[in-house]
Amino acid sequence: MSNLLPLDIIPFGGLGEIGLNMMAYRCGDDIIIVDCGLMFPEPDMLGIDYVIPDISWLRERSECIRGICLTHGHEDHIGALPFVLQELDSPVYGSPLTIGFVNEKLKEHKLDDSVDLKVVRPGEVIELGCFLVEFIRVAHSIVDGYALAITTPEGVVIHTGDFKIDHTPVDGHLTDLAALARFGERGVLALLSDSTNVEREGYTLSERYVGEAFEEIFPKCAGRIIVATFSSSIHRVQQVADVAIANGRKILLNGRSMISNVRIARELGYLSISDDDLMELRELPNLPPEQVCIISTGSQGEPMSSLTRIAMDNHKQIRLEKGDTVILSSRVIPGNERTISELINHLYRRGAEVYHEKVSEVHVSGHASQEELKLMLNLTLPRFFMPIHGEYRHLHKHIELARKVGIPAERCILATNGDMVSFYADTAAIIEKVDSGRVFVDGKGVGDVGNIVLKDRKHLSEDGMVVVIIGMNQSNGELIHGPDIVSRGFVFEDENQEYLETARSLVLVALDELNAEMRSDSEEVKTVVRQTLRRFFKKSIERRPVILPVIMEM
Repeated sequence: MSNLLPLDIIPFGGLGEIGLNMMAYRCGDDIIIVDCGLMFPEPDMLGIDYVIPDISWLRERSECIRGICLTHGHEDHIGALPFVLQELDSPVYGSPLTIGFVNEKLKEHKLDDSVDLKVVRPGEVIELGCFLVEFIRVAHSIVDGYALAITTPEGVVIHTGDFKIDHTPVDGHLTDLAALARFGERGVLALLSDSTNVEREGYTLSERYVGEAFEEIFPKCAGRIIVATFSSSIHRVQQVADVAIANGRKILLNGRSMISNVRIARELGYLSISDDDLMELRELPNLPPEQVCIISTGSQGEPMSSLTRIAMDNHKQIRLEKGDTVILSSRVIPGNERTISELINHLYRRGAEVYHEKVSEVHVSGHASQEELKLMLNLTLPRFFMPIHGEYRHLHKHIELARKVGIPAERCILATNGDMVSFYADTAAIIEKVDSGRVFVDGKGVGDVGNIVLKDRKHLSEDGMVVVIIGMNQSNGELIHGPDIVSRGFVFEDENQEYLETARSLVLVALDELNAEMRSDSEEVKTVVRQTLRRFFKKSIERRPVILPVIMEM
């Protein structure tokens, strides 16, 4: 018999986009949160460092939150925790490596002493209010990934997290298909499944294929080898290290997050690299090139990353020489295609040979393809199906896939961020929309940059800025100085003095047409200046710079 209270599931990120994964489960006065990720800024988010979920709805119900459960340690699942935990006081549960990464992040924000971090092992069950949460091991591109079996008064929900079904994982830890099947036999109310790779047919290749690619490439390389990958890809780092050591190379870790994550993984026993096989940066000049392997961050061509500085010949200690090899062992994050293309071009200019996923199997995905997604559906046999983790087209395609394996259309739920999906007495429906959205982090500012500021930044980047400086008599509005016109990113002033002089003359005419009372009102003067120049610039050269009148009252 159904409980009197419905189960509500509310996504705050990750549905309709890649990244920003965060989901809330509510039943009565109990709320649990699954994941708390960030998203890296899109190209039009000028100056933004990170994007995190809007937790307004959760903030108003903070006393009901029983815990935050993490599926794995990627930034799009844990990256927002240092910001969210400043507002929500909740214990955090995750695998040993995930909690290790989280603790390091909290230290940077001086929160490590104030947050209750709890390590859970595969198969362990925790009680959070009316919820029972079992952590089920799954394979992914990062060590220690979990799916969650969440037992609620309405039934069991399987939340897969990011996963793939790798039959030959590097660490030997398989996706626990038996546990998933066990819940399927008992009865699963709903399956919430990763949709990232739903457009890919067949199966996702095993991580071991990357190691085999390294084994083929390394013996061919006469110079130094630089392998760029995500610092959280511990399996990838292990495979690079194993092949490098087998080929007589010592390992240099390059990049702050790479050094930090490798240290944590070694301390926890997830990474086996001896001290003798590691080297310090100061040792680099003393080793011949054929004995060096550098494992680095910067595979996405980030402007300030170490790899980009190496490619631009602007790194103080590491210089590329002809005959060196660079391996970009990561996927191209959508939006970074041009940046990575430029990075590759610069690496070739330095004389390096470059391997990347388009020319060699130096990267495989960590997400399930179509046949694995079908298997997840058939193992769990859910009453309802709700795709998660993906853009809208991914969610839509995943529902099409679910229907092919027998899930009726009326039991498939296509939700987006902010939708409250309510399960009650064997029914499911989207019943309302709650506050959700994106909060921008710019430097130390969280949420103080909104869409209007971003619009202004985009405007400035496209058409530049014009500053008009005017000195006015405060009492009678008489023009004392100016107008002086200064532009940046609009026109080259030295070659356009005549054009700017015309603009200045138009401002003088517009001010002369104002009566004394209007000229003594600085806000009225600013409005007239903006309107006059906006019309002139649009009509004459079809540009719309940001116009900033500066009125000095004397």
